[in-house]
Amino acid sequence: MKVLFALPGLHRYDRGAEIAFISVARELARAGETITLIGSGPERADTPYRFLQAKSIAREHFQSFPTMPLLRNDCAYEELTFIPELLRRYRPADYDVTVTCSYPFTNWVLRRWTAGDRRPRHVFVTQNGDWPAHSQQSEFRFFGCEGLVCTNPDFYERNKKRWRCALIPNGIDCERFKPGDPHDGSFGFPSDRLIVLMVSALIESKRVEVGIDAVSQIPNAHLVVAGNGPLRQTIENMAARSLPGRFTLLSVPAEKMPALYQSANVFLHLSKDEPFGNVFLEAMACELPIVAPDSPRLRWIVGNDQFLVGTDDTVAIAEKILIACNAPHARKKERSTRALSFSWTKIGKMYRDFLQELVV
Repeated sequence: MKVLFALPGLHRYDRGAEIAFISVARELARAGETITLIGSGPERADTPYRFLQAKSIAREHFQSFPTMPLLRNDCAYEELTFIPELLRRYRPADYDVTVTCSYPFTNWVLRRWTAGDRRPRHVFVTQNGDWPAHSQQSEFRFFGCEGLVCTNPDFYERNKKRWRCALIPNGIDCERFKPGDPHDGSFGFPSDRLIVLMVSALIESKRVEVGIDAVSQIPNAHLVVAGNGPLRQTIENMAARSLPGRFTLLSVPAEKMPALYQSANVFLHLSKDEPFGNVFLEAMACELPIVAPDSPRLRWIVGNDQFLVGTDDTVAIAEKILIACNAPHARKKERSTRALSFSWTKIGKMYRDFLQELVV
């Protein structure tokens, strides 16, 4: 198969959707498929796929821009600036199937009319939600695909009657994310405190401010937040008031993320509507206990033995953090074992099987 993955953030960011697409592309290329990626970042050495750069303006430049239909957030603005170069780079006749998780502009370009009906099959992945696939309002009315990859069972059940769907979760690189030496000192975290880690974009839906409130109620806890976003100043101001001397905000390159997890005692993530959440797998692979909102979707990922809390009560969240940190040591191995079931090798095979079904 000749497969194209197109996404503005490819090779520019190492976040959920970008990590997922690159990891799947690697597995498909190693399995013998011909893989191309189009993104706005630079080429990288030693990739098993072909990369074409289509420059765009980074989303950080648009964080103060107004929201409106079609341009609902900074990522949509970034995607719009990606389109001219994508149109220049994309040649439909070169591919059997195209893949994106970006809507509306990238999806529309990949599905545009071509002479002689030579348009490749198109697969949309619900990395950022399944609104395009089921909503009939505004620009979502114009969504289309030949295959829909649903990253969780909720999305699959909601869309399986309308679209040709496959339930395929995200994965984990188990060679990189694994147990390590805690508090090795590389990040300068205090060794005499409980390190609570949040890995999250600084946007409203991630509810980092709720995490600050909860951790402030644990006297010996130090909150570490790895991420960036439009609420950065708001988060810093709140932490200065609520967690003076007990808060670290940092940006960590992809190669140091395993060490970051290994340097923490507990992982905290409070988003209530995460389409999947690679961070849960990364934390589990490093044997961290997870404190997060309780939901069937999250239990499908992390199992029934994590420390999920079905309340917005920050006192209850703080209590759950303490319980997680005092959990029996024997449970650590169960976390990393569960993470192994989401290896990218297994996920890549699921993608390959689904794409082959579509192009036959």
